Amino acid sequence: MQSSRKASYQETLVSPVLQPVKTETATKKWETNEEKEMADSKESTSSQEPLSPAARLFHAPQFNCTILTAIGCKTSINPGVIKMGLEQTLMKHPRFSKKLVIDDNKCGSKSKWESTKVNVEDHVTVPNLDPNMDSPDQFVEDYVSNLSTIPLDLSKPLWEMHILNVKTSDAEAIAVFRIHHSLGDGASLISLLLACTRKTSDPDALPSIPVQQRDGSHFSGGFRGLFFATWTVLRMIWNTLVDLVLFVATMLFLEDTKTPLKGASGVELKPKRFVHRTVSLDDIKLVKNAMNMTINDAIMGVTQAGLSRYLNRKYGDQSEIEDGENGKKNNIPKSIRLRASVLVNIRPTPGIQTLADLMADESNNPKWGWGNRIGYIILPLTVGLQDDPLEHLRRAKAMIDRKKLSLEATFSFHSAILLIKLFGAKASAAIARRVISNTTLAFSNVVGPLEEISFYGHPVAFIAPSVYGSPHALTIHFQSYCKKMTIVLAVDPDVIPDPHKLCDDLEKSLEIIKDSVVKREHDAS
Repeated sequence: MQSSRKASYQETLVSPVLQPVKTETATKKWETNEEKEMADSKESTSSQEPLSPAARLFHAPQFNCTILTAIGCKTSINPGVIKMGLEQTLMKHPRFSKKLVIDDNKCGSKSKWESTKVNVEDHVTVPNLDPNMDSPDQFVEDYVSNLSTIPLDLSKPLWEMHILNVKTSDAEAIAVFRIHHSLGDGASLISLLLACTRKTSDPDALPSIPVQQRDGSHFSGGFRGLFFATWTVLRMIWNTLVDLVLFVATMLFLEDTKTPLKGASGVELKPKRFVHRTVSLDDIKLVKNAMNMTINDAIMGVTQAGLSRYLNRKYGDQSEIEDGENGKKNNIPKSIRLRASVLVNIRPTPGIQTLADLMADESNNPKWGWGNRIGYIILPLTVGLQDDPLEHLRRAKAMIDRKKLSLEATFSFHSAILLIKLFGAKASAAIARRVISNTTLAFSNVVGPLEEISFYGHPVAFIAPSVYGSPHALTIHFQSYCKKMTIVLAVDPDVIPDPHKLCDDLEKSLEIIKDSVVKREHDAS
């Protein structure tokens, strides 16, 4: 009875959501061997496709980026179930069943995706671990960090999964995905991940995804509406021109101040350490609603506050900042230039889409479907202790509102594609690397499922995505899931040797800001 129930459950759990594409070779009968060989040759040729410009960029030596995502599960992980699920879902996606092939010819090296037979055993690693080991959290942190020192195997599709059946402080087991960035951006890969999951409360249902919409025009008719529309267009043109000038200046000479957060040349080649901290999404929403702003505004304000606390400690006495900001000495030098390279999804539909919608966009309009459809904006951050902690939020919102009235992200995306076509991936990667390396950190925020999900029958405790290979000593990702927000840091330990302390500062800053909001609301009532 028990085995029958388990089989039925697995059939429901891993029912194929990505159907393989049927080809003529698979269905047609051939009259002669020669005809079949010619068809096989034609099929082999058609199974190859060139890399997109963005994929070529991510394979350039100066910009070779890999996405690393840890998924904490509430139960131990059954490797057999995971492998069966991967075979029926993720491995049916064309990007995850093709390997990178480099053709050397007289015109130089050209890379292509080529279909290959995928063996799940080659992509899933299950180390034999002692469940009673000392310091399991440190072991997982060390294991994941070590992955950033090992290049992906180019002889097979550029993804792998590691299953760590060891209990940590926030999960019973950890699954670690490593996926080359050329396969897709964060929005694409999260969409694919969600297609591999189901609601824990309903094993037949796909996760619910928050619907996000671009800010539309809210102008009334008549002369007043026309005036505001014209004024908005003029502001957008001006903001875009200013941002483009600053973008070019950053490429040529404008560099951030050397601080304890900024890496030196070659930081993209160094091993990274990955740490995360989970906070309450309800606390962030409370701040957001009270301050009449977005989640992005709130977490950027919290980030500014957390970085200010960390830098203040680094520049001053270790004991000078322990609780709050009021009354503390500001040790941070004035006129610090500290900027973040912020990744922006430039698809017409923002946020996370279902995989079916994303692949439909790929078929109907490849320009906006699967792949890397991200632009960069350079966001100045204000660091320094504030008498009013809510000032961090106000300044973050003001800057983000201004960036919304700018086409900087669209410009950075299309200019990168143009440069790749004109000068090649290596030259374009060198330019992109110079722009990004002149900023201090990378920042990203990805919206996740609204309710608890199960990854092939394993309830998920947290999702912690990150990336390595970019020219920063600090990368900050925010990932929402259920009623939680996970803050993920990827750091160069030679530059930031105490990343857990930085997590403490970010968490403490959220607490201080939330308390200030509650106090303000109480005083107002």
